[in-house]
Amino acid sequence: MGWKDAFGDAMHELEAIHKQLERLDDPTVGLTALHGDLTQSRMKILEQLQAGVTGLREENREVRRRQDRMINDLNETRGELRQLLDLVDVLRPFAPREGTDDEPGEGTQAHPEETAQPPQAEDGYGFAAPAETHPPVSSDTDSQGGTMESTERRPQPETGNDDQDLALKNAIEAAYQGTGTSPGQPSAATPQAPVGAEDPRIAHGVLLLKAAGVASAELIAHRDTWEWLAALAVDHSHFRTPPSVEDIKEGRVQTVLSGRSLIALLIELWNTRSTATPLQGDWALAMTTYNRISAELTDVTGQGETIRIVLDDGLPH
Repeated sequence: MGWKDAFGDAMHELEAIHKQLERLDDPTVGLTALHGDLTQSRMKILEQLQAGVTGLREENREVRRRQDRMINDLNETRGELRQLLDLVDVLRPFAPREGTDDEPGEGTQAHPEETAQPPQAEDGYGFAAPAETHPPVSSDTDSQGGTMESTERRPQPETGNDDQDLALKNAIEAAYQGTGTSPGQPSAATPQAPVGAEDPRIAHGVLLLKAAGVASAELIAHRDTWEWLAALAVDHSHFRTPPSVEDIKEGRVQTVLSGRSLIALLIELWNTRSTATPLQGDWALAMTTYNRISAELTDVTGQGETIRIVLDDGLPH
């Protein structure tokens, strides 16, 4: 009867194993519960990863914003440096020469014939020449007159900067409005004389004012030329990359520039044609493009026509 006892023990063990296997189907502790735990763990991990990625994206955006601000600050600094260089070139003719303004009294005593030279040099700046109409009488009066002239000349380097800028602005506005320079202007505007009606800066300023009144200008050029123009003006604070550049045919592209971008392009072309080496590619491209834009803006009549700048002599006018 021993085999019956063994068989009964085996059946009891099988029943125990079956009960344990039935626990796998239990939704609270079985495979279903394990699957749910794995799913929840996976979702938590994905949420953590998503939060980390979102934080990194925000940090990258902040870094880009800081880089853009730094680039804008650098562009403004470069623009101010260019203005300072232009200002130095404007004020350079007004700087007193060495040896001419030192001790004017002694100079008039030792060389009476030199008393007429300083007033002649000042005639272009709006000062009268009293030494020519009233010759010196004594050495005392010469020294006093020389001292007065030197004291009058000393404030000029300090105020000449503002006077020249104001004179240039007035000349540009007058040329833009077509009024010209009035002959009856007061003597305070006499520093406008060195600017002159033939000053190329006046024509450039008028061109910038006309570009400021343009809403959009169509530009047609070869893709290589457009890439050079875009790279030239992209660092300017007023240049904005066009939203689309359309391929037409034979390598040509067509795009639309705003008046603000046109101003930036004109300024960069002006600087490039002034600083580029003659008979080189940058000089030729800057000169040709600047002259084409100038010709189109000069013919603007305000009748709603589209400004069309074409850098292709193969196309009809």
